[in-house]
Amino acid sequence: MKKIREVFVACLFTFVFILSGCTSTPTMSNEVTIGGKLTASAENPTNSSTGMGLLEATYNKETNVLNWTISYSGLTGPVKAGHFHGPAIPGQNAGVVLGFTGSTESPIKGSATITPSQAADLLTGKWYVNLHTAMNPSGETRAQAIVTQ
Repeated sequence: MKKIREVFVACLFTFVFILSGCTSTPTMSNEVTIGGKLTASAENPTNSSTGMGLLEATYNKETNVLNWTISYSGLTGPVKAGHFHGPAIPGQNAGVVLGFTGSTESPIKGSATITPSQAADLLTGKWYVNLHTAMNPSGETRAQAIVTQ
């Protein structure tokens, strides 16, 4: 009888330990991760460039600060301009929402405070990144900005 009681108590403690892990509350982060792959096939209209790139960004919901890094290679020439555009879904074009300042050599890094309305469009996938070159002045590579985490 003593052995059964010991096994029962051990099982009970194990069950409580496992259950306590299930009831913990996950922490909610104010940081949202955003990404996208820049390609010529995502442009509207598409072009024949073999250039490609990667958008990596974070948005802080508390401070409204968007930080980004855009790396690229294989473009037809130097980047003349780069921007976030929106609101637009893939295949649609839209005006510039946020231009890049400073160097447009890879990697392009930047930061800006955006409005709540802009954040709503960004977080629902209605912004895209566009890199412009002399050979493709309307845009050589494009990536839809998508929340990844």
